[in-house]
Amino acid sequence: MKSFAKYFDHTILKPEATETDVLKICSEAKEYGFASVCVNECYTELVSRALEGTDVETCVVVGFPLGASSSNAKAAETRCAVEKGADEIDMVINVGALKDKKYDVVEADIKAVRQACEGKTLKVIIETCLLTDDEKIKACELSVSAGADFVKTSTGFSTGGATVSDVALMRKTVGDKVGVKASGGIRDYSTAVAMIEAGANRLGTSATVKIVNDKVN
Repeated sequence: MKSFAKYFDHTILKPEATETDVLKICSEAKEYGFASVCVNECYTELVSRALEGTDVETCVVVGFPLGASSSNAKAAETRCAVEKGADEIDMVINVGALKDKKYDVVEADIKAVRQACEGKTLKVIIETCLLTDDEKIKACELSVSAGADFVKTSTGFSTGGATVSDVALMRKTVGDKVGVKASGGIRDYSTAVAMIEAGANRLGTSATVKIVNDKVN
């Protein structure tokens, strides 16, 4: 159970989330021993304090959910999150720049965030549902080149979430160099296992408690 629980970033990113909602997620994460609690930047300090003294990390999204803010804005948001206690940063790439084949822009964008969270875990969200397979491969390659620790499938706020085929493609592309995080639409135990078997070593979901309890039952 403990090893299975460590696959999960227990996530609450809905815009209407309240402090009470976020603290409930933190309490669940501590009870089950999840890898992290993933929140919007405004809740960084609240979560960091709630998780203090545990091995559950504070994970914060940056440039979320569109990835269309400037690199300077993403870096500033990242620095603010780190100052408030973030252990992990999940940033969204500039999807439009990738589709325009402005690869130097995409890599520089990731590098700006990498520099702003030096020493912390960086996950790069490539938003697979908006990309061709060739674009997914290129996004993963640019993420590795820029120093990412993980590549991540999705925000969960676009036209689709994680798929087994995308996870397998991302794992094949990055090899053992970095982690692969599947996120978006993972709501039951069988889906979670399928993502892990395809190569994911981290899962982002708001249905974490249900998934873990499904395993037990």
